[in-house]
Amino acid sequence: MLVAFVPDWLRGSAEADQETTQRLLEENEQLIGCTVEYQYKGRASKCLQYWCVLRRSLIYLATNAQATAQNMKETPVALLKM
Repeated sequence: MLVAFVPDWLRGSAEADQETTQRLLEENEQLIGCTVEYQYKGRASKCLQYWCVLRRSLIYLATNAQATAQNMKETPVALLKM
């Protein structure tokens, strides 16, 4: 199961570390492969299922990246140099 499937009440309270992000990127690579494979086989419904999971994962990654960028803007430069 994708790590992107986090309950709504947990969203925003936990940040994804580098390992989790890497795992999601690897899962996305597999999802893209499955989507392409089912597309070639003409199985549109299965293709759509994988595409929906991929989309959800990409949205999670983008949201996390945006939150990380926002946190970096709010962190004083002096703290980053420590």
